[in-house]
Amino acid sequence: MIILGIDPGTISMGYGVVRVDGDKVELLAAGALNCQAKLPLARRLFQLHTELDKLVVRYAPSEVAIEDPFVAANPRSALAVGRAQAIAMLVAAQHGLPVFTYTPAQVKQAVTSYGGSSKEQVQEMIRLTLGLPQPPQPNDAADALAIALCHQRQTYLNRLVETGPERKP
Repeated sequence: MIILGIDPGTISMGYGVVRVDGDKVELLAAGALNCQAKLPLARRLFQLHTELDKLVVRYAPSEVAIEDPFVAANPRSALAVGRAQAIAMLVAAQHGLPVFTYTPAQVKQAVTSYGGSSKEQVQEMIRLTLGLPQPPQPNDAADALAIALCHQRQTYLNRLVETGPERKP
């Protein structure tokens, strides 16, 4: 299974692509799709759609995991993130891919076993899990990889529940 993790944003959208084979997870790609902040929002959203579509075609993910915006901190930025999230969902739907969403606390809990982890703790766990020499950069890419890993772990747990402890997937 190939998972595309998305950290939505209208200026920088992080992405992380991992291949999952049993309990092995391999990094395929990570980075950020960047837009000029001075561009009108509609142009940025179109640019993000176009670039994300290219990533889906290139890596052919089987599932897409997207972070839900954190609303309490800043409703205006949450609205912008929600728009970018909608673009990611649209691209996934155009390719017939299932979409899964996770809150920031769910992602931190899945990756570090603590929902209140710092960004540095999350990045270090990503580094260790994927066997990387350095934590992934930029931060948006690291966040997207954390979302992909969260989904991988949630999928694994769901399969264990379905099949029982005697038959691991």
